Amino acid sequence: MAWEKGDDMIWQPIIPKKIRSRKRQILNTKVRGLQPKKGMKVADLVEGMKNMSIQARNIGRCAEVIDGIYTERVRPTVLLGLAGPLIAAGLRNVICELIAGGYVDVVVSTGAILYQDIYQARGFSHYKGTPFASDADLRDLYIDRIYDTYVDEEAFWKTDIWIGKQADDLPPGNYSSRQFMHFLGSRLDDPNSIVRTCHKKKVPMFVPALNDSSIGIGLTEHRHRMKELGQKGIAIDSIQDNYELTQLIVQSPKSAAIYVAGGVPKNYINDAVVMGYIFKQERGHDYALQVTTAVTADGGLSSSTLSEARSWGKVAKKARYAMAWVEPSVALPLLAAYAFDRYPKRKPLKLTWDGDILKKLEVPKKPKRKKKSKT
Repeated sequence: MAWEKGDDMIWQPIIPKKIRSRKRQILNTKVRGLQPKKGMKVADLVEGMKNMSIQARNIGRCAEVIDGIYTERVRPTVLLGLAGPLIAAGLRNVICELIAGGYVDVVVSTGAILYQDIYQARGFSHYKGTPFASDADLRDLYIDRIYDTYVDEEAFWKTDIWIGKQADDLPPGNYSSRQFMHFLGSRLDDPNSIVRTCHKKKVPMFVPALNDSSIGIGLTEHRHRMKELGQKGIAIDSIQDNYELTQLIVQSPKSAAIYVAGGVPKNYINDAVVMGYIFKQERGHDYALQVTTAVTADGGLSSSTLSEARSWGKVAKKARYAMAWVEPSVALPLLAAYAFDRYPKRKPLKLTWDGDILKKLEVPKKPKRKKKSKT
């Protein structure tokens, strides 16, 4: 490397023109700090994050994926994957509004999330607690702790039994989780219920790990009672779930995956794409975004990057995707508010089922986009 004295008489390296040109190309876009304003909307806050750095920029990138989803000429089927203590965190109404507004076409959830939605729909509550409580004392009081949130164990028992009793009213046989959750939604009357709203809007709910939840406990109670009575009851057919969800993907012109946390719902949504080869189709999700706090270095499923998913064919090679490592109780309200403000409500997909066969998937006409706020 040759050196020369600069105008300030300090020695500096002589940088070739080619390198300087490349340097100018890289140093092309400045980071712009957020400018708070009185009356600023949440959507404008998220818009500003697109020009920031670290996880703020990642939230902004997720918002850009949302822009792609809801401005796409060919409407993608939006699959929402839900994991983690989202109801305990207070996200019930946020999720419900995403479904009610047609921003989500399919829900794939852990059993715990939909169970706790049912728990609240039946009049029970989550309570403010503390992570520093004596868990031994809580056990004596039949209070269950979810980090800094409490639930009533006795009310859980009542909800388990209620679910088991609802199953009594179905004809004996096998059902997909979609069929069973749709039925449970018909037995609820809380307008703020996720399960009830999905039933009303005919948005399919899949719970791939339903057995591993209190819904599974309720169905176990149902089976035990049927055994004692010498009668046949119902059972959940998890492979029927596979078959139904894969048909949804195969018949969708495009698909978009929104993963809140990770876990089984994330992989289930991705595997539905992989299973497309059974129907002689090979494709990946056209859009994908994830908000999580899982670390990537352990190679686990919840943290596996969406870029890595391209190697499996789960996310298309040319897909628009983004990840933000932001805890969902913060990230989801921000992104949901952005979608609500920027894009109009959509009519739900029209799905015609004949047992486990999806006979028809109809895509409604696309609504006009809302005008961008000038705030």
